[in-house]
Amino acid sequence: MTTPAPAVDPSSGRRTDGAADLDRLALLARLQEAFAADVDGADPAAPVPACGRWRVRNLVTHLGRIHHWAAGQARRVQETPLGRGPFDLAPFYAEQAAEVRDTLAALGPDATSWTLLGNGPASFWRRRQAHETLVHLHDLRAARLGSATAVGREEPVDVPAPVWADAVDEVVHLFAPRQVRLGRMDPLTAAVGLEATDLGWSWTLGDGDPAVVARGPSRELALVLWRRLTPSEAEVEVLGDAATLHTTLAAPIVP
Repeated sequence: MTTPAPAVDPSSGRRTDGAADLDRLALLARLQEAFAADVDGADPAAPVPACGRWRVRNLVTHLGRIHHWAAGQARRVQETPLGRGPFDLAPFYAEQAAEVRDTLAALGPDATSWTLLGNGPASFWRRRQAHETLVHLHDLRAARLGSATAVGREEPVDVPAPVWADAVDEVVHLFAPRQVRLGRMDPLTAAVGLEATDLGWSWTLGDGDPAVVARGPSRELALVLWRRLTPSEAEVEVLGDAATLHTTLAAPIVP
């Protein structure tokens, strides 16, 4: 038995039902700390599973650049270019992580920022940067272990299930609709149901009644949507038309 997931406003990253919300700024700091610690022990040349030709050096540089860019978006200024590199990865990441975290703390959640949906509250970036770091922390551990599936068994990212569920919600209500709106993908021809077995929450990706339902823990659903794990690797239960799920996951539902 599932119930709809708590409603989160994609333009602000906040729950709309008045219930206690995630402390996404504290979450961001915690994930950044874990990412920075893992950078020290990672081989810069190690390949990053599920990220094409990326090596660890590309992953760390990317996340640092995204933090720096997001800090500028939050302040509504064009960020100063960081240069081409190469960078000394650990201090480079630490500096950019501190910049976005300190910027968001100083602005407060209600300051007007540039967001992926136009002008909106700076709280948007607390959520977006937390999930950006969450997924890339998984990537970094996958690179160190040599396998995306090994992360869950050997060194899972230690966050509560509602954090992973919030990452699912972000894909369903922010990224997939935005990809359609920007013309990066066609509207889905069939809806996909998502059921988080650890929380009893559900979502519908697309419009209409789902042609297929993917059931599994929140973590696994999030990593499947972000293409870090296949449904088979995640051991997600698929009920209904498996071809629809395959077609949906092959579409650019995330950037």
